[in-house]
Amino acid sequence: MNELLDYEMPNIPLIGEEAPAFKCPSTMWEINFPEDYKGKWTVLFSHPADFTPVCTTEFIGFQSKKAEFDKRNVELIGYSVDGLQSHIAWVRNIKEKFWVEIEFPIAAHPSIAHNYGMLQPSADDSHTVRAVFIIDPNGKIAALMYYPLSNGRNIDEIIRLIDSLQMTAENGRATPANWPNNKIFWSDVIVPPASTVEQAKEYEEKYSCKDWYICTQENPNK
Repeated sequence: MNELLDYEMPNIPLIGEEAPAFKCPSTMWEINFPEDYKGKWTVLFSHPADFTPVCTTEFIGFQSKKAEFDKRNVELIGYSVDGLQSHIAWVRNIKEKFWVEIEFPIAAHPSIAHNYGMLQPSADDSHTVRAVFIIDPNGKIAALMYYPLSNGRNIDEIIRLIDSLQMTAENGRATPANWPNNKIFWSDVIVPPASTVEQAKEYEEKYSCKDWYICTQENPNK
């Protein structure tokens, strides 16, 4: 019998749901989420383990882009199932070996892995996969991504997705593939399709339309 059947299936919060709350120590301060993060966007991301090569490059990558996250009103929270002392030692090691100081907290509490579905036995039964949760200022899941243990994340893509989510939340518009560098519409954004014949005619007069169902306008946040 497959031993994986003995494991509880991961509990993954879905887009639009409340992000699971947690209160725990971290490498910088006690985190009380979401209470202390209301009004801000949050990127909660997990890594398999401290003192591992891919994870180290990712934390350096997140830190190198921290100013970009700050400009977007985004807080970073790192996480793995390792204990707080291990997190502290790893942060010190990164500073010593790579001259990079990690300026965002790494949380330490086993409930986070369970409540966010970060432990996936078919991938690994003891290490968290590379999960990314983008949480909006109201504490709801706006987007989520999962990567295997072997593959590092693209930090620029996470920032691009945040830009898209924030534009959508502020303006009620959608974004095309590869936005803001779509080869047809470039940085323009998509207007929700018309819901009546009359509205479709109005849209063709008001917006740039390839057809009645696909109209665009200049990015309001440009």
